[in-house]
Amino acid sequence: MIKKSTLERIIGDDLSELWATLTADEKRLLTDNFKYERYKKNQIIYAESETPENLYCLLEGKVKLFKSGYGDRVQILRLYRPVQYFGYRAYFAQEPYVSSAAAFEPSVLGIIPMKVVEEIIRNNTVAAMFFIHELSCNLGGSDTKIINLTQKHIRGRLADALLLLADNYGYEDDDQTLKIYMSREDLANLSNMTTSNAIRTLSTFMNEKLILVDGRRIRIMNEPQLRKISKFG
Repeated sequence: MIKKSTLERIIGDDLSELWATLTADEKRLLTDNFKYERYKKNQIIYAESETPENLYCLLEGKVKLFKSGYGDRVQILRLYRPVQYFGYRAYFAQEPYVSSAAAFEPSVLGIIPMKVVEEIIRNNTVAAMFFIHELSCNLGGSDTKIINLTQKHIRGRLADALLLLADNYGYEDDDQTLKIYMSREDLANLSNMTTSNAIRTLSTFMNEKLILVDGRRIRIMNEPQLRKISKFG
């Protein structure tokens, strides 16, 4: 059992931006209702059509937001990194979840009941603006992704996906290997293409010396050229 003072310090460090907007009473309210949960790789955090009840904050690991489409095809809508918040849009929209979230790798999440979040933002305009800013950034990202997936060719879409992974998670110590290991199927689901098209395009990028692939490890060898492919679709 974590002591309350220790929990407050941990939350204050991990959720520092949100924590800074709260009054002393609101910090106590959040601490009293905050919990940590560990999720295994591929474990579902919440599923499409479920009723939203919690705000989730990714503290360690990686989480994917995805939606099942026609013919059992899956589209990865968003990848989260520490420290990002998710799972609350549907609550404010007063609707069930329209997508699902799962741990992409072993992950630790902070969980706050949405009733507590709602109580705080009804009385704290600074905290309310924090969430408005978060939602606005997510909506902007979604708009950009729609344009990219619907107007770019396969090469542009895969280049986008690789650059997104680089921007989101960075590189290992060699400054080339992505800090996320994705299957060909996951890359395809992120890029809105079939797995066979993803494999062929990866091979093309390798032949052009843009990347090196070793299993699920991808090294970016020519980032400027990938960005050019991304820009021109």
